[in-house]
Amino acid sequence: MAGLAAAARYASAHFAYCPVQPVPVGAADTSDGRAFAGCNVENASFGLTIRAERNAIFQAVAAGARDIAALAVYTSTPGCATPCGAHAAKS
Repeated sequence: MAGLAAAARYASAHFAYCPVQPVPVGAADTSDGRAFAGCNVENASFGLTIRAERNAIFQAVAAGARDIAALAVYTSTPGCATPCGAHAAKS
C-alpha cells in the first residue's frame, strides 16, 4: 500500500489541474498487478470535472483491467478526505 499511496501523492503534486477549487488530489489503484494513477482535472463547467479516483479507475479500465484491488486517494488538506464519487441527477 505504501507504493500506492506514493503514486497518489505524486499524481496530486505533479499532474492535478484545479484552478477553480485549488485542492489537488491524486488517486492510484492496482489491478492485475499493475498500478494506475490519476488526478483531478477541473473544468469551469463543474459537471465536466473529472475526479482523481474516477480518473485512475478509467485509466485502468482503458488499459484492460477489470478488477480493482485497491484505491488510495491523497490530498494535502489537513485531516482525512473521502473520495468525491459522482452524484446522480435528481428527477
